Amino acid sequence: MKREIIQTSDGSTTIYLPDMDENYHSTHGAIQEAEHVFIEYGLRSMEAKNVDTISIFEMGFGTGLNAFLTKVRSKSNVEYTGIEAFPVNQPEISVLNYVELIGEEYAKDFESIHQADWNKMVQIDELFSLKKVEAKIESFAMLSNHFDLIYFDAFGPRAQAEMWHLEILKKMFDGLKVGGALVTYSARGQLKRDLKSLGFIVESLPGPPGKREMTRAWKEE
Repeated sequence: MKREIIQTSDGSTTIYLPDMDENYHSTHGAIQEAEHVFIEYGLRSMEAKNVDTISIFEMGFGTGLNAFLTKVRSKSNVEYTGIEAFPVNQPEISVLNYVELIGEEYAKDFESIHQADWNKMVQIDELFSLKKVEAKIESFAMLSNHFDLIYFDAFGPRAQAEMWHLEILKKMFDGLKVGGALVTYSARGQLKRDLKSLGFIVESLPGPPGKREMTRAWKEE
């Protein structure tokens, strides 16, 4: 699959897939989108609950941006699992400019995340452990009632509709603990209806630059 590195409107880089006409992140700003959707409305909402360890599952590990931001922004113990069917290679990782924009003091964190072995839990430091899973979500054995938070960051439904089907969302619901949440950049009406049908309490929240809304869905306590 051909991949090209492009720059988004906030100056941060992302990957473009010409064959799918799809980007890994918003062209309005890769870092801005990740900070807004996954950190502000995801991580911070869990930290407010004061749980001992926040267990996070990311649907679509991609460039590792969400994991990197979680590592450097978190004030809590984090156990992070990210699934990716087609891992980004080292030459592509080497030209991403996230460290340059987020802070050179975090260069070792970014390197450690990308050098961590796949398919096993790796302790990055005393507060952050990471398991990168190379697999398709359809074949992944999701742990039941295990995760506090899901970053649902799959490609959009135009490019990869199967990632947004009800059976995948059901797997997310089953994987969340009661009181846990799923956050995603998408605000599609069909997505919200499907999430509600599974038992989620759905919130429409202000979107990142370039999007009017995003979605957060809670597994009701």
